[in-house]
Amino acid sequence: MVAFDVAAIRGDFPILNRLVRNGRSLVYLDNGATSQKPRVVVDAEREFYFHHNAAVHRGAHLLAEEATDAFEGARQKVAKFLNARADEVVFTKSATESLNMIAYGFMNSSIGKIDSKSPFAIDASNNIVVSELEHHANLLPWQQLAARTGAKLRWFPVTPEGRLDLREIKSIIDEKSAVVALTHQSNVTGAITDLEPLANRAREMRAIFVLDACQSVPHMPVDVSSLGVDFLAFSGHKALGPTGVGILWGRSELLEQMPPMLTGGSMIESATIDSALFASPPKRFEAGVPNMAQAVGLGAAIDYLEKVGMSTIAAHDERLTFRAIEGLRRIQGVHIVGPTEMRLRGAVLSFTVDGMKKSTCL
Repeated sequence: MVAFDVAAIRGDFPILNRLVRNGRSLVYLDNGATSQKPRVVVDAEREFYFHHNAAVHRGAHLLAEEATDAFEGARQKVAKFLNARADEVVFTKSATESLNMIAYGFMNSSIGKIDSKSPFAIDASNNIVVSELEHHANLLPWQQLAARTGAKLRWFPVTPEGRLDLREIKSIIDEKSAVVALTHQSNVTGAITDLEPLANRAREMRAIFVLDACQSVPHMPVDVSSLGVDFLAFSGHKALGPTGVGILWGRSELLEQMPPMLTGGSMIESATIDSALFASPPKRFEAGVPNMAQAVGLGAAIDYLEKVGMSTIAAHDERLTFRAIEGLRRIQGVHIVGPTEMRLRGAVLSFTVDGMKKSTCL
């Protein structure tokens, strides 16, 4: 494990040099919403715009070749980071878009565009499984899918300590469950989802398992080959990368069958006036000129995370969270929201204070 040099790492983030209210040094505790950017990420985007800017996959001139190499190089970095294949990694503009892409794949079936034997077929006889812990990005797409197809929305409740209550797993995920969409780590309680029983049940019932990994991917090692899920989404801006870039990972056999949400240039093999042949994944899901510099910036962010070491980052997060929990427990009137055992949680930490509004706490 690499030593965690806090001073050196702070020095890599230009914004942490600024002063805030009353001339105090900036201590940033909102990485669950968006992370700050190390200098190498900003430099990577600037280098792309200054020296390599061109539309990827659209030209044979030198700049186009360099831009394409940089863009595809970033895809390779994401794939290695997740222990995935590069053709299973789709660049999107956000995790929200990634999750909507999957929901759209199901939604197409409601207008008769998908064979009934497709894994994306859904109708009023089916159900969709979420939980009470979901971020709106992993709730509203499924609400919309239910509303448009007649499928029933089901959800796992939450235990008093802020974890998914899996006692009724067999009745919630059944043979009519089309999709199970859950968070890997809650952005409210910090609870880490116990994936194994969920993945096993979803596989047994032939339901597609979608994982919102926005809070986990930047803070712990994540290996998609061992999670047991079918799709995973995360956002670049929470992983030290730029805004405007997200990732959708999907098992290749499902991506091959999933219809695209957007159509247009770059996502076709050929087109005539009345028909088109879609390209194979991942290009099928990347219509138009993508956010190229942002993808390159995300590649630089992943390089930075891997240089520090994901296990090192996870261990540092655990030390800080343990210290914060122990300190908060000693303050009368403070109540921690979520698990207090470190093996059950990540670094997202929420608490309430008796008789005090959140604005006063801040």
